[in-house]
Amino acid sequence: MEERRPDLVVGIDFGMTATGVSYANLSIGSESVRWIQKWPGRSQANENKVPTVLVYPNHQQKPSSWGFLSETIAEQNAADKEYKDWFKTFLDPVRLGKKQAEDPLYSPRSLEEVERLYEDYHRLLYKHIEFKLSCELSGVPWHSASVEFIFSVPTTWPPQIVEKYREIVQRAGFAQCRNHTLNIGLTEAEAAAVHTSLEASGIFREKDILLVCDAGGGTTDLSVLEVSDTSTNALSLQQLDVVFGATIGSAAIDYDFESYARSRLELAHLTTPLPMSPEQVAWEMMKSRDFQNTKCEHGGPDDAPIFSVPIPKLDPTYVNHTINIEYGEMKFTREELQKLFDKQIQKLVGLIDTQLQNMQKKHPGQQVNHLILAGGLGHSPYVQDRLRARFMKGGGHANAANIQVRIAPDPQLAVCKGLVGDRLRRLKVGKPVLKYRCCRASYGTICKELYNKDNPHHIARSMYKDPMNGKLYVTLSIAWFIKKGRPVTTDEPIIHSFHRKISPGDPRRAFPTSIVESYADEPFLPHHMGVGDAHILCEIESDLSSADESKFKEKNKRFWSIGKHYFKIDYEVQVIIGPADVRFELWFNGQKLSKDQPIKVEWQAPLAIELPAPTEPLNRVLEMPTSPMKGTNGPVEMNGSQHRWYG
Repeated sequence: MEERRPDLVVGIDFGMTATGVSYANLSIGSESVRWIQKWPGRSQANENKVPTVLVYPNHQQKPSSWGFLSETIAEQNAADKEYKDWFKTFLDPVRLGKKQAEDPLYSPRSLEEVERLYEDYHRLLYKHIEFKLSCELSGVPWHSASVEFIFSVPTTWPPQIVEKYREIVQRAGFAQCRNHTLNIGLTEAEAAAVHTSLEASGIFREKDILLVCDAGGGTTDLSVLEVSDTSTNALSLQQLDVVFGATIGSAAIDYDFESYARSRLELAHLTTPLPMSPEQVAWEMMKSRDFQNTKCEHGGPDDAPIFSVPIPKLDPTYVNHTINIEYGEMKFTREELQKLFDKQIQKLVGLIDTQLQNMQKKHPGQQVNHLILAGGLGHSPYVQDRLRARFMKGGGHANAANIQVRIAPDPQLAVCKGLVGDRLRRLKVGKPVLKYRCCRASYGTICKELYNKDNPHHIARSMYKDPMNGKLYVTLSIAWFIKKGRPVTTDEPIIHSFHRKISPGDPRRAFPTSIVESYADEPFLPHHMGVGDAHILCEIESDLSSADESKFKEKNKRFWSIGKHYFKIDYEVQVIIGPADVRFELWFNGQKLSKDQPIKVEWQAPLAIELPAPTEPLNRVLEMPTSPMKGTNGPVEMNGSQHRWYG
């Protein structure tokens, strides 16, 4: 059956420093990808993105302004208000905890505060999207129109945080109308790659390999993809390695500039007291247009050897040559700004080097042809020049001998436009641009295994005797249904088959299962819980109360049968591995159970896991639990998985 075309597709790139929104208005027959350029506080200018900023009056829960409205002097300098920015990465509780330890005074006080910032910002963003786009729809009002909202997420977010983000934006207003939907689309690097392949397909040849680097405000994501189907009008991409990222971005340059300016202001303050604290003055200097414009133009043709940043509220006659302050402005050299950039570029080069080394190990003999730069930091002329110089003739990498450094079309909008472009492509030809992706982690289920005294994995393991058949099983084994690095199709689920045994008269129809995650490479995956880094990702509960019980298989019904009388229930859990999330569907007797939520998912808190490259298989047995883990309700027996591997 042909998929119904929505009236409107909206792509949202929520960023550390700024947020972009693109859209395609299919209700008027247009497939052009456009983007919102008019924002509150900038009605007389075109702005591609809106600042990710909120301002709150002290001791109040409702923001007084957001975006450009928060950039006014009155909002920034008000003594009775709090200015909130750079909060994107703190939805990850691990990162929030590190920030609180490093900088307790200027960190969010709790994860609940971060979630409130997210929800308030997205609520105001949604209201503006509705205001701007509802009037563009043809023949259908906003609240009854079919609208698809697609969000990108950072590569560094684990599935639990992606699900939390989904919940927050839905509470903020997205997809609350009956015909509105909310989807987590591509990771930021994937979306940038899709946008580049759609907008500049002519530069790619069959089997070309792209290394896409989306360097934004707070994070940098990398993705390696191979080009295929160039002979058709539907160029496709296939991931060759797991996407990964790091906290590298332009916000770190701002932070370092603020620290540097503050140190100089503190020296000046000792000589002549400033009208405000050095901390406040340095922050305002960093936020000023003078510095932000200089930062964005650094490395360009108009880059001056010396630039000045006004010091707020300072007497314009103030001079301090020791601190390089003249007539109320602090002077900086080009080389001083370069040092701030170079700190991030060094990290960025290290990240790219690591990716190229991984490619050499996993795909020896293949050449990476293109390094594609996107994002705000990737848009910097200085960053572009440094990366061209570093990777000219491969930069010491045998698999990048002829690599070309290219800039994504509209680098600051590449992510949000890529989200919409990918959806339009699927609507047009029935398949996405990204056909296969490499799974970032391994996922499995806790199960029981028939005990085998000759199996070394069963030595000193907890055992369980099945009362239905009298056989011995070892518990807490792991059945891996997807393994890290393996390519999976973006269109088809991975199917895992289960069976349960219940006694006659047993009313249970909801069965819990623990989903396990590991970031170890495939040869070193743990065989059972308590070994290596295997941990519970989430608990799922399969609700079969709507299933046709006549399809349950009755066993040992006859009086002469050996063994207890019981019913066997066979069902499937279909796992959809998304760019950064994992979703589950329950199937019984060949049909999807379409109850509102046939599978209930309880996500566990993400872990701070930093795995070194293992040198030998993980076989150290840790202390084993003496009882089944939460949610398992005793061991679960698997029939074995139907794995659909590709590539």
